[in-house]
Amino acid sequence: MNYNRLAIVNKNIDIETLQRDAVEIFNSGFACSESVVYAIRRHFNLNLSDDAIAMSSGFPWGLGGGGCICGALAGGVMMLGCFFGRTEPGDPSISKCFEVCRELHDFFCKTCGASCCRVLTKDMEKNSPERKAQCTQFVSDTVRKTAEIIIRESEAFHNR
Repeated sequence: MNYNRLAIVNKNIDIETLQRDAVEIFNSGFACSESVVYAIRRHFNLNLSDDAIAMSSGFPWGLGGGGCICGALAGGVMMLGCFFGRTEPGDPSISKCFEVCRELHDFFCKTCGASCCRVLTKDMEKNSPERKAQCTQFVSDTVRKTAEIIIRESEAFHNR
């Protein structure tokens, strides 16, 4: 597990401000995945370059418009991987990464209705106000849950 990131987690994150920042950058031109990555990186003071945001740029609209996984969910999974992912083959910490990513996935499906962008946006025009409002809510909900998981697991790490 990427313990060095958990060791420096700022547990005093203002979740409402985090959500507001994610929504603001989403409504300013970043897409869903980019907005989640941006806000988590900013509020957790992560030493990640802008490349992290760039790496998330292919996820919006279901993998570049393909309609598969929602970009907000993909961005959340990327950030959980930043904290809980592995960098060495065979590292068993992958099981914790799978656990927290599955938790986010299940939350997203329960809260939003599905993980597939095509299903979530069925019968909505790509640039319609209705779709923008729905996706804004997905970004807000996802960045909040992602932060909550990181904070919770950081507290568990520190209390070991």
